[in-house]
Amino acid sequence: MSTTPVKTTLSLFVAIVLLAITSMQVAAVGSEAKSETKKLRHVVMFGFNESSTEADIQHVVDEFAKLPSKIDSIVDFEHGVNNSPEGLNDGLTHCFLVTFADEAGREAYLPHPAHKAFVEVLKPHMAKAVVLDYWAE
Repeated sequence: MSTTPVKTTLSLFVAIVLLAITSMQVAAVGSEAKSETKKLRHVVMFGFNESSTEADIQHVVDEFAKLPSKIDSIVDFEHGVNNSPEGLNDGLTHCFLVTFADEAGREAYLPHPAHKAFVEVLKPHMAKAVVLDYWAE
């Protein structure tokens, strides 16, 4: 049985359309997966009182670093001390990055007893604080 050029062309056209539709579906699923992996970042920067000792500051850092083990909604945590040569830190010396999967995670974190206890450790030593939250892209 021989195929005519019209049948061959039609078959090829149908195959290309099906391939295009499949590709669009895969791309759509990929973009949904990507948006589902977005994380809510909670950036916290502190400057400490001049009267606070290195031990006082380290105690604050250590207590902040304990929060991920006490608050389940924290999915990632990191911190560090400013080392920028630009001199634009405006007295802020320590930065903490707390990551949540969603806004519900942040909502659970803010009033959590462990977070409130940490704030009480921080208060006597905090000269300045900046907090910024954003959805990571």
